Amino acid sequence: MPESNAYLLRPIEPRDDPAVAAIIRTVMPEFGAVGCGFAISDPEVDWMSRAYAEPRSAYFVVERKPAPAKAGGAVIGGGGIAPLVGGDGATCELRKMYFLPEARGIGAGTAMMARCLQAARDAGFGRCYLETLGGMDAAMRLYERSGFRRIDSPLGDTGHGGCNTFYLLDL
Repeated sequence: MPESNAYLLRPIEPRDDPAVAAIIRTVMPEFGAVGCGFAISDPEVDWMSRAYAEPRSAYFVVERKPAPAKAGGAVIGGGGIAPLVGGDGATCELRKMYFLPEARGIGAGTAMMARCLQAARDAGFGRCYLETLGGMDAAMRLYERSGFRRIDSPLGDTGHGGCNTFYLLDL
């Protein structure tokens, strides 16, 4: 489990569901990603641990390390992978990777990306796809640093018609 002095990365647990839903509902509006066509409207937002317990799926949370002598840290971000709906079976989708401002710029995104891509490889996927929204510049820089390349049109049937930027990575 990747760790730093500020955070640790771990698989989601049912107790994390309310925090992850709150993160998604806090971060997405920052970028205008609200309403139909965006992940914020997906039913699974309220039960992420159950949704990502499915085969070939995984979701991880970033937890702020607690101060000494305190139990448990706060969940400050998350991200996961799942088979691409309407895909070819060999392609997964990087899904619902969002971080509160306090989790940004501390290496948590890079660590989360590495963990998700390793989970994708471990699950036997050959490619990883993602959709995002113009204006999410820091996220797009992370995707490109991680080896993703922009593609011209969406893949699969994600239901996220509000997204306008698409990436693919050969694993």
